[in-house]
Amino acid sequence: MSDPVEFIRSAALGTRMTVRTRIEGGYTDAVGYLRERDAQHCLIETRRGMVTIAFADVHLAKEVPPPPPRRPPRAVPR
Repeated sequence: MSDPVEFIRSAALGTRMTVRTRIEGGYTDAVGYLRERDAQHCLIETRRGMVTIAFADVHLAKEVPPPPPRRPPRAVPR
């Protein structure tokens, strides 16, 4: 298995990825686009907003495909 932090550091900005981090009581995932990174953190743009992740908390990371297209709204019966 490759190092997840090295994957984030080498990925092109704009890459869609999932990053699993350790939190109190378990893990959480951030799925979105890599927008920024520095020596200690990365910034992932998710559907709910920007998430800053410390590399020290990263457990897993991998590239994921683009999201499926949104379904059209259902017609409301009259």
